[in-house]
Formats: sequence, structure tokens, C-alpha cells
Amino acid sequence: MHRAVNLTKAMRAATVAAVTISILPAIPASAASTPGAFCSPDASLLGFSDALDKTTFAGTPVAGLSALALTGPSRALALVDNIGTTPARIYDVDLRKTQVRGVTLLTRPDGTPYTGADFDGEGLIAERGGTVLASSEREPSIRRFRLSDGREIASLPVPARFAVTPAGEAAVNQTFEALTATPDHRRLYAGMEGPLSADGRDAEGRGLQRIIRYDGREGSGYAPIAQYAYRTDPALGLVELVALGDDQFLSVERGFTAGVGNTVRVYRVSATGAPDVSGIASLSTVTDPRSWLGKELLVDIANCPPSGATAKQPQPNPLLDNIEGAALGGPLPGGRRLLYLLSDDNGSATQITRVYRLSVKLRPEPTLKSRALLSATAYQPGPVSGTQLAPTTVNGITPPFPGQPIPGFSAIIRDKAGRLLAMPDNGFGAKTNSADFLLRAYTVEPRYDSHEVAVRGFISFRDPDHKVPFPIVNENTTDRLLTGADLDIESLARDARGDLWIGDEFGPYLIRTDKTGKVLQAPIPLPDGGKSPQSPDLAPGETPTVPASRGFEAMATSPDGKTLYPILEGARTDDADQRRRIVYEFSVPANRYTGRTWSFRVDDPSLVVGDAAVLDGRRLLLIERDNAMGPQTRVKKLVVTDLDAVGADGYLPRRTAADLMRIADPDGVSTPARPGEYGVGPLFSFPLQSVETVLPLGGDKVLVANDNNFPGNDGRIPGKPDDTELIVLQIPTLR
Repeated sequence: MHRAVNLTKAMRAATVAAVTISILPAIPASAASTPGAFCSPDASLLGFSDALDKTTFAGTPVAGLSALALTGPSRALALVDNIGTTPARIYDVDLRKTQVRGVTLLTRPDGTPYTGADFDGEGLIAERGGTVLASSEREPSIRRFRLSDGREIASLPVPARFAVTPAGEAAVNQTFEALTATPDHRRLYAGMEGPLSADGRDAEGRGLQRIIRYDGREGSGYAPIAQYAYRTDPALGLVELVALGDDQFLSVERGFTAGVGNTVRVYRVSATGAPDVSGIASLSTVTDPRSWLGKELLVDIANCPPSGATAKQPQPNPLLDNIEGAALGGPLPGGRRLLYLLSDDNGSATQITRVYRLSVKLRPEPTLKSRALLSATAYQPGPVSGTQLAPTTVNGITPPFPGQPIPGFSAIIRDKAGRLLAMPDNGFGAKTNSADFLLRAYTVEPRYDSHEVAVRGFISFRDPDHKVPFPIVNENTTDRLLTGADLDIESLARDARGDLWIGDEFGPYLIRTDKTGKVLQAPIPLPDGGKSPQSPDLAPGETPTVPASRGFEAMATSPDGKTLYPILEGARTDDADQRRRIVYEFSVPANRYTGRTWSFRVDDPSLVVGDAAVLDGRRLLLIERDNAMGPQTRVKKLVVTDLDAVGADGYLPRRTAADLMRIADPDGVSTPARPGEYGVGPLFSFPLQSVETVLPLGGDKVLVANDNNFPGNDGRIPGKPDDTELIVLQIPTLR
């Protein structure tokens, strides 16, 4: 048997350091001094090495390396999978020099050796005290071995349905590819590479996978306690997990297409509030998105610069190969961490054993700090409204309404008294049914201690000086109060003079008023002639190029109040790229568009931009959302971009700052739940259809609010009209 002579001694010497070995190992000199090659907003490639490829050590081929476990500042153990009938083994690797320093051959309790014929090593955990836990895909199994002699000394129980067919529901070579332990080693997680036969893949080809959680003590017994539902990308498998603690992970997904090559993506994963799915016979029946682990792309390795890498077979990027191992290293400058990846060459001449070093930013998950609700039926003074709506009961509400409802907020800014100026849109969703809805902005005060919103007054938008050039509903009155049949007001800003600027969807127009809501000049149309079907400027027979309800839903304001950035909610009809959302620049002092525009890409053509705000400098925080509500919601996000960082493709960069469907609520802000309430508890969600307001509050806190489309939305409590919710989120490292 060949092994590192001082491996066990080194493991014992590292006992104290090993308490935080997965958190704070030392930094390789090159990583400390090299900024790295940009791969994604939160990941850069520091370097790679092929030094282990097609080498041997102590008469064994250094091949089939499928798992990586750190044992010191720059030392790791690498587990070999089923390479022919060669011995099952673990290599001791110096990551700084990319050299093998020792090997331990793995045996059964009676000392007879395991080989690639009966042991398929895929996951590895280094324990303090000179033992390791290694998973094998063959059965599957999780066994404990002594490093001093490689002998098996224990094994963990595996639920019967995870056995490989025909004994169970797992497919051959699709079982425990991923294995990880929390930093305190009180929990282990074993991840399935592929789905059980009862779970399968969904219509999009995404694998419906299970991750088993084991609870116990390091060096002692662990028992399976729960199962979590994890959904891979289409055609990909889960090949590695790295537990970060606090129910947070990194996951590695990998796939291969003959003639094309590998796909390898690393995700941040959250299990906050995740339910136990052990009792669910088939994950194909799980439709609630909150039942699945949340994941957010950290880096797609195909997007890293090749950096001189070569490939022995076709690859989308020569840097790619069959990556199966991952381990999180120590801190790097800028609050980043070192991430090691390892590829498995399968003992093949056309694949490479490659060690990668990346610099990654691991952002803590957003948390809910405050929540206040304004009742959907908090009618305000004014004439009866909704008289043009059909007298049909919707969510228990029948029009007309006794006064002016507040149908949620489409924009919120601070007022000078420290309160909020909150603006609803045109009322009831259409030009034809909102003539009795008065356009206003309300002064509101959230009372987060009692979870209520107090309305302190309002300003009415009006045109007494006849600045609006087209006929309005109240054309012949003195005040000429504006209504939802005149304009569809969606975004709001205040300039350096204190005047208000409104983004409208009917034109789309920019509208300037004084601080009391009086229109000061004629509405300003798009500079490129874009018009919606509702535009008063649309000539007979003219084809609109801005779809209905896709005008200026969002508008950000520069910190000095001199520049506006109105953004089209959706794509123009004449745009070949239906994912494009155009950002315009408007100079307030010059009172005109500057001619500069930017292109922002949403993830899917069906998604819209709900609001925008300047974070600092020219960095914007955007709402990106779908049009669904309740359990049908799939996308409600806050996304950060930078107007000074246009990519080579001509589009603005994007980074997800918060998934509004997955917000941690450790302090129970959202509880106790009301009867039938969806999306509250340790995992808080904002499953409201029209999330249309974002307001940075300073530091890492952000206010988000919704338009409730009164009375039609019931995303929170089925059958009850949604209230207007104002939530405050803490988003670490937002800036």
C-alpha cells in the first residue's frame, strides 16, 4: 500500500485549523496578487493547471479525480472514481504546486481492496481525526475510511429507494455524485446526480433531483433526516455540493454533448425554509416554487476567458472539461473567496485532469427587515369610482366603489418631511374604464411596528393651465383634474428644483408638474417617434411601435436630480431582440432627451422592467418580473446594472441582487400568517403580480412595493384582493 507517510500526522496537526478549514485556508500567492479574468459579475478565473494530467504516482495512474476535500491551506484530498480495475484510492495533492504527495488505497473492513469494479468514488469529506467519508455511486453508499491504512470502519444508512435499479429507483451512474458537510460537520448532504425513476425530468428537461440531509457528529454516526428538492438545468446533472452553513450551498452542474463538449455551471443555492420532501412519491407533482431549493447562477465556466487553455476534444470553450470536484478555499482581496474546481478525465486520452482556481463573491442572502400593509379597501375621499366597470364581484369586491381606492403603488419617492410620496397608476388598468379614477400621489407613513400604512394626505395631478394639448375627461372644469382615462402614470421622480416628473404609458410621455401636482408643460413624447396604441398622437392608420402598457413603467433619477433615465417596460414591436429594454437619458436642465440610450436584456422576452432607481454613481437597481402571482410566480427579481459598463455585445451587465420569491425571514417579520396566506414564514416571498416599486433607503436596505390591480389580484390570499405591501429588505453587499 502506498500512502503519504505523514498524511495522518498532517491531518492531526491541522485539527485546530480544520475547524474553519473550509472557510479560512491560506491564500496562494498568485491568487492574492492576481485580479483574475472576468467570468461573471461575481467570478473571475485566477488560473488553471494541467500538471496532473496523464501522470502516475506510486505505480497508479492519477486519473478519474472526481472529488476534492481541503485538508490544509493549500493541501487537499482527491478521490478517484471507477477507473477500470485499478485500486480505489485517495490522493494527497499539493494545490500550490499541483503535485501529488501521497496516495491511500481504500479497503474493506477485512483489508481486501476496493477497485474500480466495485467502488465508484464520487464525493469526499475530510474529517478531523484522520478519517474521511467517501460516497460511491455504485450502490450507492457513504463509507468512512481511516487515512492511516485506508480501511473502511463504518458506513451510513441509505434510504431504500435510492438504491440502483432493480433494487431501488436510482439509475446506474446517477446517484451520490455530490457529498458535503457543513463547516461544523453536524450535517452532511448527499446529492443525486440524476433523478429517481419516480421523479424524472420536467417538460423542459430539468432534472428533478433529491438531496439527502444527514444529521450527526463528525467521526461518529449520521442518520438521514430529510430530503430536499433540487431542479437542475435542462440536460445537466448535479455533480457537486459545497455546504457554506446557514442552509446555503454552492452547487456544480455538468453535462456533455457529443461533438459539442461540456457545460459546467456553478450556482449559489439556498435551502432556507425548504420543506422535507421525503414523503412525496414523485417530485413531478411538486408545483409550488417555494418547495424547491433556490439557486442563482454564480458562473458558467464557458463564459470565462480561455486563458491559454487547450482541449483534446471539441468544447464550447477550451477551458472546459469534465468538472466534477469543488472545494471552497480562503479569503481573497475585495471580500472574495478562492474556489477550486477539478476535472475528471475518466482515464480517457481525449479528456484532461485540470485544477482550476477562481475568485468568487459569495453574497449573503437577503433578509426581510420590515413589512407594512395598506388595506385594499382603504378608500380615500373623492367621487364614487369604478362606474365603468362591469358590476361583477371579483375577490369579494363589487364595483362601483365608495370613493377612490388606492390600487397599489407604481412608484414611491421620499418627500421632504421624511415620509413617502406614493403614486398609484391609472386606476383600473385601461383607458376605457378609468375615467372616474383621479390621478394622485399619496403621502404615506409606514408603521412597521404595527405593520400598517398611514395615509397622511395627497396631491392631485391637474392641468389648470391647459398645458396638455389633447382633450381630457375634465376638459371644461376649472381644476382640470387628470384621470386614468387621460394618462397612465407609472413612474415618478423629483428633480433638483423640486418639480415632479412622471413616466406615462399611454404616450409614452414624460410629464412635468410642480410639487403640488400642477402640469407645467406639454407632455414630452419619445424622441424616436415611438407611440403606443393609446397615444393621443397616433395618426389614423399609423402602426404603434410601443405595445400597450409597455411604456415608461420605470424611471431612475441621478443623485443630483439633473438626469432622468426612463425605461420602457417591454420591447418595442419593431425590435428584432424582444429581450431588449431601452434605457433613455433625459437632461432636466436642457429639458430634452440627450440622444443617448442603453440596452438592457431581461432573461426572457415575456419579462418586464417594473421600476428602476439609482444606487450610486450610474449603477441602477431594476425590478425584473413576470406577470404571474401566487404559486404560479416564477420571476420577481431585483437586478443591478451599470450604465458605465456596457459589454462587448452592446448590452448592460446584470447581476441578481435579490430573488423576491426567496427572502429569508429569520425574525418572523411576516408571521403569524393570516388564514390562507401564501409566501410567509422562514422563507418569505413577494408573489404579487405587479411588483412596480423599488426605493433604495441607504446602505444595504431597499423598499419594495406592489401595485395590487384592485380588485383583481389575489396572489397573497386566494379570493381576497391583495393589499398594498411595503417591505424593507436588507441586501448585503448591495453596493
